[in-house]
Amino acid sequence: MTIYGLYGGASGNWLSVASLVHLLGDLGVDEAAVRSAVSRLKRSGMLESKSLGRAAGYCLSDSAEVMLRNGRERVFHARRATLDEGWVLVVFSVPESERAKRHTLRTELTRLGFGAVSSGVWIAPGHVHDEVEAMLARLHLRSYTDIFRSDYLSVAPDLAEKVRIWWDTESLQAMYVRFLAAHRPVVERLERGETLFDVEAFVAHVRVLTDWRRLVYRDPGVARALLPAKWSGTEASEVLDELHARLAGPARRHVAQVRSR
Repeated sequence: MTIYGLYGGASGNWLSVASLVHLLGDLGVDEAAVRSAVSRLKRSGMLESKSLGRAAGYCLSDSAEVMLRNGRERVFHARRATLDEGWVLVVFSVPESERAKRHTLRTELTRLGFGAVSSGVWIAPGHVHDEVEAMLARLHLRSYTDIFRSDYLSVAPDLAEKVRIWWDTESLQAMYVRFLAAHRPVVERLERGETLFDVEAFVAHVRVLTDWRRLVYRDPGVARALLPAKWSGTEASEVLDELHARLAGPARRHVAQVRSR
């Protein structure tokens, strides 16, 4: 999905099977695994079969296009809330007979960065409101929920402790540390003046964006004052920006070359 998000738009969100196999092969994924992943994405409604000329391939479904388009803003322009911004609460109740919808709702709220206050009360910074409304409408889940704008009325130190519990910020900090360990060496190579081949740039670009996409949806974007004193998220964001700026061009050249074969 990272490859579609970065490079699919150049041809109407369509990629040939041959291109997918080649590009994912550059990333160390064998052909059988590529075809298996494509089959799963097709069954889940994310990809649709489409041939152009004699080339078989897949394009994004309408719902997948909407999801990637909405996600692009968060991936490349992640927001951090301010203390006076307030919160959005989603309160939901789903009948046991529709437990699959309950699972979907919890999964999607987690993906948007919500934390669980209790099993049916989930919280996020106020700026997430439009995203959650769009998600609920897209998945036809709005009738199971009530949404509130809210303020936290206890003292800030207590709120910081609650944030630590609701989102497990210690685990998130550890994830940022691992992100830096994996991707800061590429920045250091570039700063030393090393030149990456286009295929190397492609691999590094896809990997950093894939890792960042997972992180940025786990990070609720709460105010910095509510996060642990030792917080690596800011440096991780700087590494992402640096690598995206320097790798996007050569990575795109590599993809264009593969697609032209």
